[in-house]
Amino acid sequence: MSSVRVAAGELRRISSGTLPKLAILALILVPLLYASLYLFANEDPYNRLGELPAAVVSEDAGADDPDGAHRVLGDEVAEEIADSDTFDWHEVSGREADDGVRDGTYAFAITVPPDFSAALLATAEFDPRRATITLTTDDANNYIAGTIANRVAEQVRAAITERVGEEAADRFLLGFSTIHGAVSDAADGADELAAGTDELLEGQQQLEQGARELARGSDELAAGLETLRTRSATLPEQAGELADGASEVAEGNEQLAQRGNELASRSGALQDALDDAGEELSGQLRADGFDEQEIDRILAVLAELRRPIDRADQDVRNASEKLDTLATGSRAVADGAGELAEAAPELVGGVDEAAGGAADVAQGAGELAKGQAEATNGVSALRDGAYDLDDGLHEGLGRIPDPDDDERAATASTIANPVGIDSHSLASAGSYGAGLAPYFMALSAWVGAFVLFLLLRPLSVRALAAGASSLRVALGGWLPAAALGIAQMIVLLGAVSLLVGIDVAHPVGAVGFLIVTTLAFTAVVHALNAYFGAVGKFLALVVLVLQLVTAGGTFPWQTIPEVLQPLHHILPMTYVVDGLRELLYTGASASVATDVAVLAAYTAGGLLLSTLAARKRRVWTAPALKPELAL
Repeated sequence: MSSVRVAAGELRRISSGTLPKLAILALILVPLLYASLYLFANEDPYNRLGELPAAVVSEDAGADDPDGAHRVLGDEVAEEIADSDTFDWHEVSGREADDGVRDGTYAFAITVPPDFSAALLATAEFDPRRATITLTTDDANNYIAGTIANRVAEQVRAAITERVGEEAADRFLLGFSTIHGAVSDAADGADELAAGTDELLEGQQQLEQGARELARGSDELAAGLETLRTRSATLPEQAGELADGASEVAEGNEQLAQRGNELASRSGALQDALDDAGEELSGQLRADGFDEQEIDRILAVLAELRRPIDRADQDVRNASEKLDTLATGSRAVADGAGELAEAAPELVGGVDEAAGGAADVAQGAGELAKGQAEATNGVSALRDGAYDLDDGLHEGLGRIPDPDDDERAATASTIANPVGIDSHSLASAGSYGAGLAPYFMALSAWVGAFVLFLLLRPLSVRALAAGASSLRVALGGWLPAAALGIAQMIVLLGAVSLLVGIDVAHPVGAVGFLIVTTLAFTAVVHALNAYFGAVGKFLALVVLVLQLVTAGGTFPWQTIPEVLQPLHHILPMTYVVDGLRELLYTGASASVATDVAVLAAYTAGGLLLSTLAARKRRVWTAPALKPELAL
């Protein structure tokens, strides 16, 4: 008896009559009902959160912003939340929100406290206080709703933080613009200051040069006056002697002039006498009978003889005049010398005072020159400092941001939310239901295999009695379940893709992989039922439970307790979930081959255990004929 004949006989047995046929149809539809209804109900619950009622409460009293405007940020936040379509928001009072969450009217409530605006705006006054919003949930209504509410509250907090941070950053950047303008003005002033210090330094250097020349001239003046004082110390005495001598000279000159005048008078008298003698001689000669010609010759001879006397008379007269002038000048000199003698003591005192003052002036001029040298150094340092200030201000000006309105807004937005998320998914499920589809399809395949053996017999008693080989008997018991399992998987995938609307990236591969899956699952469940009998059904349920918690169908498998993690790598549902994810989201990949190989190994292992069970059942025992427990 071949395995196919054994399988055909088993199928005929369970399909005889209308009701058994309906039972077979029900068995085929069990995975469909289990997986498709669940996936349909949870196709995309996140897109239906707008139907979930939630309350928002604003109790904010408001506060004044840095510009003096009164703002109620809590009302603004509450209005934005209420206008969003994330949930079915209701703006209510605090009491209504608490009562509504408590009795289930609202899934949760978000409350903005009275000091919300005051706390947020305190950052502008360097008096930071943490603004809070209150989230009210009640897990007695729905735990998942509370979890979602926590995420929503965090999103609201992040949005508020970004908004407030953007405003604070905008004010901060506006302050930079103000500082930039002030520093720019300061830099312009520094330019003028630096240019002015150049002129100041040049003037100071000229002043220093003048001070040095003044000091040098003052030293020379003091030295000259000191020499003058030394040499004029005996001036009063010498001036007195000079006055006395000049007076004596004047008196002698006056006497000499008097003698000259007397001599001139006598010489004049002599001239008069000679003139008279000439006239008398000419008269006598005429009286004596000389002619005029002879008289003229005689007078000419007489005039020639008189010429030296005339010259002497002229000399005497000239000398007398000069003596008069000498006497007058001598008297003036004597008078001046007298005045000099009288003024000499005062002059010497003035020279003494001038010499002392010149010494003081020379000392002061030296100190002035020294001070001007120090002032020049100070002005030079001031000039260097002014240029350093100018360079520093210009360099600092280039480092101070001066954004325009658009740049400030963009920068403030970036500061408030510096990190963006650029999501790139190597594979996308598309919806919540599609994300769970691999897990529930694998689960449905196992449940489908399990319910098949509520109707099918794992081993044919007739075949065993006929002496068929253990392998044929095992294959004959497994093939009906495998055939019905294939039908289950085809119907399941068709309903999931066509009715539920979950996209399948690789439909042909998915069908083939589900066939491999049901072959492996039916082989394992068949082996447990064949080898352990009624206990095998219980073991199949235990294995199902273990696979539910270790397959990683919902949360990542790394999150399960470490003691269960080895089962993740051992049990077959892990590989079914992995393979279906690849085929539903991205198409075939190399990892699918590994999954197929593992499932093939489980198929072979299940058939091997079924074969051992068939060999074991060849020996009839009392418990086998009359079992203690029959399912």
